[in-house]
Amino acid sequence: MNNHITTIAFDADDTLWINEPYFQETEKEFCALLEDYLPQHSVSQELFKTEMKNLHLYGYGVKGFMLCMIETVSRISEGTASMQLINRTIEIGQELLQKPIELLDGVIETLDALKGKYRLVVATKGDLLDQERKLKNSGLQEYFHHIEIMSDKKESDYQKLLKHLDCKPEQFLMLGNSIKSDILPVLEIGGFAAHIPYHVTWSYEQHEHHLEHKNFIELKNIDEVLKYL
Repeated sequence: MNNHITTIAFDADDTLWINEPYFQETEKEFCALLEDYLPQHSVSQELFKTEMKNLHLYGYGVKGFMLCMIETVSRISEGTASMQLINRTIEIGQELLQKPIELLDGVIETLDALKGKYRLVVATKGDLLDQERKLKNSGLQEYFHHIEIMSDKKESDYQKLLKHLDCKPEQFLMLGNSIKSDILPVLEIGGFAAHIPYHVTWSYEQHEHHLEHKNFIELKNIDEVLKYL
């Protein structure tokens, strides 16, 4: 890898700590609530359609997910759902917001090895308050020079981040579990990107195509990045 790397950014959800399995557990519980109206797999499809319709309005994160669940209840039940059902939907969303932080294997060891040698950054999507809470509860704050909670992860968003950090693309390495959000946009602007696959990925973030690029690294676990630096 380019030995001019000065800044290493980490995605948070499913890169530093567990996230998507909690969403999937919540969605499964939500779909079971509505099985009197539709089969559970159909409820899941309807919820995803609602999420895609509203993504430009709500952005990413639990709060938008909760609003989409409530809208889906209303649509599937044609406005006949009880307040009890609506309240339970809100409750499971609030339970999702309070899940414990479980760090992924190798995270602490990797951050310990990199701290002091590189400028470490968190660059993650999601709801501001929720991500700040998770970062605080993770105990990882001390490792990071800067925290960027992004409304999206397109090329322009990374360019804005690099400008803020006064960092050239060829000095920047991004690590994350989403090819679509963490890898492709960074490669497009001339940065380096390392993909760390996670065993479950939100449908919207899935990317099936094989990727080859001189600035791209495929890792099996986060600590493997150390041998490239």
